[in-house]
Amino acid sequence: MPWRERMASDKIRPMKHTPYSYRDDPAVPKFDDMHPIAFIDGECALCSTSARMLHRLDRTGNIRICPVQTETGRAVLAHYGLRADAPESWLWLADGCAHMDAEGIIAMARRLGGWARVVGLMRVLPKPLRSWLYRRVARNRYAVFGRGDLCALPEPGLRARLME
Repeated sequence: MPWRERMASDKIRPMKHTPYSYRDDPAVPKFDDMHPIAFIDGECALCSTSARMLHRLDRTGNIRICPVQTETGRAVLAHYGLRADAPESWLWLADGCAHMDAEGIIAMARRLGGWARVVGLMRVLPKPLRSWLYRRVARNRYAVFGRGDLCALPEPGLRARLME
């Protein structure tokens, strides 16, 4: 398949939900959504490292982290048409609005500010290319970075951010 066709087939479904729509979904358990939440793969070494970096960069201490393997993680992802076992299962939820893949990472970096804003440089790439690059990394993350356990003895500050 030619490069352009592969990129086109990897386009991401836009998040066409109203803010806080998950609150009306009976399959989604109630959870505290007063602050932003990063839904990440708790078994991925790259994601676990990213969560630790998020913890260090979030000076407010408000951002929560929810492994996609939890009941809440699986239900929220399903609400947005994602599967917890899919490589592209990274989701950023802020102010009731969901952002996924590279767009979610950019939105999170914007919220973190400081050095994290460097991630915003990804915006110079066309959106389809950003999405394609994100999917390539996501699909190969276990092979390249290995597996890790986000919940394995995290420091107390990080443990406090984790959602069940």
